[in-house]
Amino acid sequence: MGITVSTTEIPADVDVLNCTLAANTTAGGLCGLPSPAPIPHYLNISKELPLEYARPMYGFITPVFLVVTIVANTLIVVVLSKRHMRTSTNAVLMAMALSDMFTLLFPAPWLFYMYTFGNHYKPLSPVSACFAWTAMNEVLPAMFHTASIWLTLALALQRYIYVCHAPVARTYCSMPRVLKLIGIIFFCAACHQAPRLFDRTYRPLIITWEGNPDVMVCRVDMAYWVTDVLTMDVYFFSYYMFRVLFVHLTPCISLVVLNVLLFKALRQAQDKRDKLLKENRKSECRKLRDSNCTTLMLIVVVAVFLMVEIPLAVVTTLHIISSSVRDFLNYTIVNTLILFTNFFIIISYPINFAIYCGMSRQFRETFRELFLNGGGPSKTRRGQRLNHRPTGGGESSHYTLVNNGPSGQRTCTETAL
Repeated sequence: MGITVSTTEIPADVDVLNCTLAANTTAGGLCGLPSPAPIPHYLNISKELPLEYARPMYGFITPVFLVVTIVANTLIVVVLSKRHMRTSTNAVLMAMALSDMFTLLFPAPWLFYMYTFGNHYKPLSPVSACFAWTAMNEVLPAMFHTASIWLTLALALQRYIYVCHAPVARTYCSMPRVLKLIGIIFFCAACHQAPRLFDRTYRPLIITWEGNPDVMVCRVDMAYWVTDVLTMDVYFFSYYMFRVLFVHLTPCISLVVLNVLLFKALRQAQDKRDKLLKENRKSECRKLRDSNCTTLMLIVVVAVFLMVEIPLAVVTTLHIISSSVRDFLNYTIVNTLILFTNFFIIISYPINFAIYCGMSRQFRETFRELFLNGGGPSKTRRGQRLNHRPTGGGESSHYTLVNNGPSGQRTCTETAL
């Protein structure tokens, strides 16, 4: 490749890179020629991910899961928003469904444009498009995914309180407190990702690309407050260390512990139910069965979540160690692993709908009422409404008191899902 000279008049705020750049090359290592001055980096989508995997996975398979996820999670929100389904547990499940849907919805237009329609090799411009690419493909999905992780932890912790510390459930797991917690989670996730919107600057840069002179691309530089105020090492170490500790490792470890504790409590509750059956206390046995089904369903939801999140947590942790202690990672392999882990996370989004339908009788009945029975309540639902009439003060009760054996001790279990 030879050096070309630009003769077009260029605005003063536009940088010019006088070198023919072929597709799929970055500005670094300019045409194979050494340069004493650092070469400005321009946004090149084709270098971000291994295209042999990214194109089929993001371009052709992900759009299918996008449609499925939007339909499934919209149905979850519609079902859980019905009046008789409004419980604190269901509020968290609904927030999780929205977070998962937005995690995939925001980058979807760019995935279609870049990978489905094959525009990944083209220079991206103008500057506003480059900023939109970063925001919609990186920052906003990370924000909603972070919120989804913390919501899953809140769900498991809430269920643990219901099952193992039932007397305090009314105080700490009331609907107002849970809604406030959901708001705090989204606010903290937004604060965590907000610096990523402003840590880079974008300027127009003129290059010669595939024989076309004066092609405009986006020059990407780190912001002044990152390079000169904090320094890049401090900024990225702080960001990724926080992410590893509070978004990946701590939530995953906590969820594993909570899932084990919930499973042990479920086994104990099953033994108690068997005892109630022998004593022919069918009403209490039925209530305990519903509570056990809800606990089992949430255990499965958390287990599926952990299956796709733990690999990403491991890769992110290794990246932090490699960047801060000793460089030992092959980032071609790392980028491929991240691509696959993100893809498996995308595949997991519609699974919750299948879990709810398969394991929750109340969810199935409400879904059937809304979409299969013309919106009319079934006989079962009419009977349940009679049994869940408002208590004193006009509030609908989401709690059922269950006798805990001959001692007469009573516990509080939520009739969720």
